[in-house]
Amino acid sequence: MAERTKFYIDGAWVAPREGRTVPVVNPATEEVLYDVAVGGVADVEAAVAAARAAWPAFAATSREERVALLARIMEIYARRMRDIGGAVSDEMGAPLSLAERAHAGSGLSHFMTTHEALKTYAFEERIGAAMVVREPIGVAGQITPWNWPMNQVACKVAPALAAGCTMVLKPSEYTPTSALILAEVLHDAGVPPGVFNLVNGLGPEVGAAMSAHPGLDMISFTGSTRAGIDVATRAAATVKRVTQELGGKSANIILEDADFEKAVAGGAHHCFNNSGQSCNAPSRMLVPEGRMAEAAAIAASVADGLTVGDPRKKGIDLGPVANRVQWEKIQRLIESGVSEGASVAAGGPGRPQGLSKGFYVRPTVFANVTADMTIAREEIFGPVLSILAYKDEDDAVRIANDTPYGLAGYVSSGDIARARAVARRIRAGNVNLNGVMNDRRAPFGGYKQSGNGREWGRFGLEEYLEVKAIGGWGE
Repeated sequence: MAERTKFYIDGAWVAPREGRTVPVVNPATEEVLYDVAVGGVADVEAAVAAARAAWPAFAATSREERVALLARIMEIYARRMRDIGGAVSDEMGAPLSLAERAHAGSGLSHFMTTHEALKTYAFEERIGAAMVVREPIGVAGQITPWNWPMNQVACKVAPALAAGCTMVLKPSEYTPTSALILAEVLHDAGVPPGVFNLVNGLGPEVGAAMSAHPGLDMISFTGSTRAGIDVATRAAATVKRVTQELGGKSANIILEDADFEKAVAGGAHHCFNNSGQSCNAPSRMLVPEGRMAEAAAIAASVADGLTVGDPRKKGIDLGPVANRVQWEKIQRLIESGVSEGASVAAGGPGRPQGLSKGFYVRPTVFANVTADMTIAREEIFGPVLSILAYKDEDDAVRIANDTPYGLAGYVSSGDIARARAVARRIRAGNVNLNGVMNDRRAPFGGYKQSGNGREWGRFGLEEYLEVKAIGGWGE
């Protein structure tokens, strides 16, 4: 049973200093599941103090000790996969099969790839007369979102442990339970007291206190660009490292020589996956002029064929979006698409037919979208696809890059060399070709207002390391 009324600090479950709680709502029913404790500045102070006290000893552990620790974590995590998946499904609305396979599975995958990277990572490198060493940065603050709760927690916690850092985690108050289960996993695996600490709370309180805290050497944040700016501003006074994975408005360029039906259908499915609540969702589909009607018909067929409903039932493709605030935002943006003149090829405002309760959204396809429309500019974070037309390859690249974001891009072509060439021109941290998904050993992160720094594999590990040059090393 997850300890929802306590925090995990210094190796033990402890009562919050203030005793406040917030309700966790099931987005499928709009009913309160339970209350979870939320902390304040005093709880952050206790967690940071524990992490600082534990850091010297943990930083001094050997690579072999940390490799063994990650192996124990993976073994115990694998036994808790269904618990984690169930918590994610209940709290953010993902269909249970997706929650167990993709949400819980991604967390285990990050521990696995970090484990492999740690085995061979070069912490020391001889450069001329200098020895360059990479050392743990210290105590890390980690703030994670609700849309892929375990994925984002694991891709921060795993590399911090691998690097020899201690940490304080604040998961989202909307989806706290999977992180609480992970705290149990880490405890059972023998993570030393004070190395991992968890404080639930609200962003303007706990998140703000962490960002400004002089006892934290870095902040790793995943969330909205607006919140990321606030985190960076608060962190600036202490000149701590800030790594961020923020919003996105990713373009999916389908070139005229692509397998058109496959590319359009695959892009639509990807956009709608997780009810559109992925920062790297291909939410802008770019198709050749003259093929707009064809693309709209294919994408609409995908949208109309999806089954939306209770995430605990079998055969469900999409559950609800995670909360009321998000549902209302999506509805406003869908209505803006209609009012600004985009063509509704599928879906539209309101709940799907037969669903009168729950934060369900109709999978929506807009055709004839222009680059100045709100739905082409703002991150919707729901199952809404906008299809734009381009004149030629140069125009497609221009439209793709015409955004303040730069997290991901997608290119489909029958000529892999051409797809690669277009990918090089897209200003984004990740570009996927012909429907091939990200490799978790490769780096993940964004350009421009999609953030800075990288996560996953050895690239995530390096964010938790400082680089020191020792000159005159000698033989």
